[in-house]
Amino acid sequence: MQTYKLSPSALNLFTECHRCFWLKHHKVWTRPSTPFPGLPNGMDRVLKVHFDNFMEKGQMPPELCEKQECTNTKLFDDKEKLKLWRNSFKGVSFTDKEGNELHGGVDNILVKGKKLIVLDYKTRGTAPKEETANYSKLQQNIYNFLLRKKGYETEDYYFLLFYFPKEVMATGEVIFDTELVKMKVDVNMAEKVWKSAIKLLNSDCPVKSCEWCDGR
Repeated sequence: MQTYKLSPSALNLFTECHRCFWLKHHKVWTRPSTPFPGLPNGMDRVLKVHFDNFMEKGQMPPELCEKQECTNTKLFDDKEKLKLWRNSFKGVSFTDKEGNELHGGVDNILVKGKKLIVLDYKTRGTAPKEETANYSKLQQNIYNFLLRKKGYETEDYYFLLFYFPKEVMATGEVIFDTELVKMKVDVNMAEKVWKSAIKLLNSDCPVKSCEWCDGR
């Protein structure tokens, strides 16, 4: 039986269209990628440096230490492990008994007592709306599922830290505002989606198509 290596983005595709997902992972056809703005990638890079600078000092950055939800937490300070966990090609990974692998690269981790809390940075053009955080549920639940499979305890919630532009100073610097959103963890959701995706890949190509894979 063929084995598969999947990521949160792969499982997102699975939830969007089973046929697109099947065709890609059977190397028949891949849905064309859409242009991805460079700003979020650039922000992700500088934010990791920003947070690591505070981690080196044993401190929390002001956008977190001022939040009541972050009381009694600290930044995960195992630098080598965090470097691996951030790697999008390796990250936190788990392999089932059949040899199928699920992996994902985190942005950062907080520690509260003996438990870990997944922290993900999000850059937007405007303040997040009430439903914005829902788009990241599967991704964050996968991270928590993987950490628990690796033997770590995680809290029953994770954090999304949104950055969005607030104003431009007279000197040209762009000031960003932040909003921290606390979301409930559901590792069963992640496991169910992953197992369903593997089951689909081991079956015939789905007939139902979307606008992307119609006729493929």
